[in-house]
Amino acid sequence: MATPPAYEALRWAADSGVATITLDRPEALNSLEATLKHDLLRALRDAGRDPEVRVVILTGAGRAFCAGQDLKERLQPDPTPLDVEVRERFNPLVQAIRSMDKPVIAAINGVAAGAGASLAFACDLRIAAETASFVLAFGRIGLVPDSGATWLLPRLIGLGRATELMLLPDPVGAADALRIGLVNRVVPAGELLAAAGVMAAALAAAAPRSLALTKRAIRRSLEATFEESLDYEASLQGIAGRTTDHAEGLAAFVEKRPPSFNGS
Repeated sequence: MATPPAYEALRWAADSGVATITLDRPEALNSLEATLKHDLLRALRDAGRDPEVRVVILTGAGRAFCAGQDLKERLQPDPTPLDVEVRERFNPLVQAIRSMDKPVIAAINGVAAGAGASLAFACDLRIAAETASFVLAFGRIGLVPDSGATWLLPRLIGLGRATELMLLPDPVGAADALRIGLVNRVVPAGELLAAAGVMAAALAAAAPRSLALTKRAIRRSLEATFEESLDYEASLQGIAGRTTDHAEGLAAFVEKRPPSFNGS
């Protein structure tokens, strides 16, 4: 697996088809300032381009997943206008996660706040430590939810609960996040990365093209009619049926052995 150039504000580790991206500003609760925003976008793109990476885990160092925008950066002289900041630095992050053909798992080790929560919402799967929590609370600083939160959250947990989370400042703990479907699993804090690794290993063993096409079908379904989704599924099934991975899967089934997929 290729090793990308060094990053300043995050850690990259790759093994057995799984790339783990760890936001590494624990003293600032992994809040997003210019360097981390730049590094994270590059890391996501590096993972997306690396043919040996099959799954991505996104997590944070220390006691937070990501506290969102570093507000101290906004207090510097002549800060970038917020609309420009969101369009040019935040939106590309969630778009990189959503558009990646590879599964992205958020391993939420602590608080996920503001745009940090949006990063978790954008991932395909979410595993939370028992100590994790989500909070948007943009109203406390006179702003509105961004980085895809207003689109992603209602689709994850329904309009009523999403509206409550976006309008009220109250955090949602891990147990409640599991109950309302915001996360897929909750585990003890000390077991978080191991649990994410088990999930990632299962995904890495699957046919990469199949997972990529499935992600495309899910994304398309969010904007398509039922009939359009039926037709799109049929088209993707035709593509998948012509892959060598499909042939390998059939052969492995008949021969009663584990398949060995190469992504072609």
